[in-house]
Amino acid sequence: MISFILKRLLQSVIVMLAVAFIAFSMFRFVGDPINNMVGQDTSEADREALAQQLGLNDPFIVQFGRFAANAAEGNFGISYKYRQPVSHLIKERLPATLELSFVSAILALVIGIPAGVYTALRNKGIASKVIMTLSLMGVSLPTFLIGILLILFFGVILRWLPTFGRGDVVDIFGWWSTGFLTVSGLQSLILPAITLALFQMTLIMRLVRAEMLEVMRTDFVKFARARGLPDRMVHFKHALKNTLVPVITITGLQLGSLIAFAIITESVFQWPGMGLLFIQAISDVDIPIMAAYLVLIAFFFVIINMIVDILYYLVDPRLRADNAS
Repeated sequence: MISFILKRLLQSVIVMLAVAFIAFSMFRFVGDPINNMVGQDTSEADREALAQQLGLNDPFIVQFGRFAANAAEGNFGISYKYRQPVSHLIKERLPATLELSFVSAILALVIGIPAGVYTALRNKGIASKVIMTLSLMGVSLPTFLIGILLILFFGVILRWLPTFGRGDVVDIFGWWSTGFLTVSGLQSLILPAITLALFQMTLIMRLVRAEMLEVMRTDFVKFARARGLPDRMVHFKHALKNTLVPVITITGLQLGSLIAFAIITESVFQWPGMGLLFIQAISDVDIPIMAAYLVLIAFFFVIINMIVDILYYLVDPRLRADNAS
């Protein structure tokens, strides 16, 4: 078990270095940040002095080495636009993105898994066919269109829910801001959480359904029925348990993508999270923010993937046997 974790840690470090290198090198060609920081009347001498101050005149390998070393300490430099530490900006926006992703993940799991089990066990029923039709729409429609439709119906026509912003927030632990403790914060969270969760919810539901149908056709399930076990035990103790083994990996990666794909949802609802900060940084050619965002997203993916691998290792005895051999 320890050797398995150490191997995954080493792979994670290599992945993070590769992502940091790609992100840092790619953003060097998106534009000149100096043009967005100074006016048109700024002299060449002042431009050169600013570039020297920001370290933009150093060789690429020196800039990347400085970026990687500082990033390992949580220091991503100074934002070109805001003239503030990038870590401070991310610290302000991180709670909003994580809370939105957390609520969306809970919705996707709580609704997706039971719906997948139900449509597998009642696959010929009318309700199951209706659910599968709706799930096809949820997978096919783009996220921004779903958000706009929800805003139009619940925000403009019915006027039940707010259509932008995060509502009132409360600071806890000295720095974490949350909207869970205010009415407007909870109301503002509903529409973006549903928008972000809908695609993942339908994907998880269809995945669970497909795996459940496959497991129900296996010999050990038929043998359990032949032994006279009740349907509840066969469905949930035997079939569902084996269904969740392959689902764990896909679900874990999909939950990680909630954080990355929150960009679109945050842009539609003007949700003050990291995704909106990243979109604004692109238009401003704010390289430190863009690079820091991609590195941070990669870090979340690596952590989630490592947790999924460990869970998969614990659930599937075949992995433990292969590792021992």
